[in-house]
Amino acid sequence: MAGPLKVAVQMDPIETINIDGDSSFQLMLAAQARGHSLWHYEVRHMSLREGVLKPGVREERLFARARPVTVQRVRNNHYTFGPEEILDLGTMDVILMRQDPPFDMAYITATHMLEHVHKSDGTGTLVVNHPVSVRNAPEKLLVTHFPHLMPPTLVTWDPDAIRGFRATHKDIIVKPLFGNGGAGVFRIKHDDENLNSLLEMHFARSREPLMIQRYEPAVRQGDKRIILVDGEPMGAINRVPAAGEARSNMHVGGRPEKIGLSARDTEICEAIGPLLKEQGLIFVGIDVIGDYLTEINVTSPTGLQEIARFDGTDLASAIWDRIEAKLVRG
Repeated sequence: MAGPLKVAVQMDPIETINIDGDSSFQLMLAAQARGHSLWHYEVRHMSLREGVLKPGVREERLFARARPVTVQRVRNNHYTFGPEEILDLGTMDVILMRQDPPFDMAYITATHMLEHVHKSDGTGTLVVNHPVSVRNAPEKLLVTHFPHLMPPTLVTWDPDAIRGFRATHKDIIVKPLFGNGGAGVFRIKHDDENLNSLLEMHFARSREPLMIQRYEPAVRQGDKRIILVDGEPMGAINRVPAAGEARSNMHVGGRPEKIGLSARDTEICEAIGPLLKEQGLIFVGIDVIGDYLTEINVTSPTGLQEIARFDGTDLASAIWDRIEAKLVRG
């Protein structure tokens, strides 16, 4: 694929990101280094409306109030915007769908809107990751299709089922199904008296089910984030929980460490990789604790910068290699 690309990045406000850890920023830097042009917009700036293709031919078109942007690794001066414009997203070569969860109806609506412009055959706009696959496999649900790789897991609205799960497994992790960054994740031991209050609080505020998993003591040695690019494992980082903390997410103080892939990690990746590739999930981050796959993250995976620092592996370039290879341009 020759020539520069037009790349629209759908993400959260760029002024709020941590340039030392944000994977979207790393992808933007890598795209810019290849000569690709970048535009930035937020989900709230999208509009789906009727447009005219040619006389007598009309169809729904997806637009965004966007700004051309250049980026640099300079703290507090990491981006420069050009003038705002109404961007026809169907004219872009690539759209990176990088807004963070929660995976709520706004997120789902955005995938429906992006479906109007996505072309899997490479002849038009390529949305990364595939919006239909993201909608069908949000965060913690895709993993449930691989029960032989998971720790004991329950997804339910039923407090009685959750109490029964704890009675069986004694020590459990309770987490919101569509959250991110470790927010709302609790470790509940067999004698913890707060379980009922926690369930009451969650279900009073949300209609969404909870995911319950058996607590894996191996998390004290780390929760491994493995990055798969087009179904192929290409790098990993270990995230060790802080003292007194059950969560390993770096948002809440997890310590990153250099690590390689074990035989079990390779087995897990070989089991899930073909499905990820088939579904157009080019950039995926999975979480492995001990011998168990706990999550498959397809919405806005992180870890690129940490892996680059510890391993010197440029996964952002590997992602762009795969994206470019999928585009057909004359």
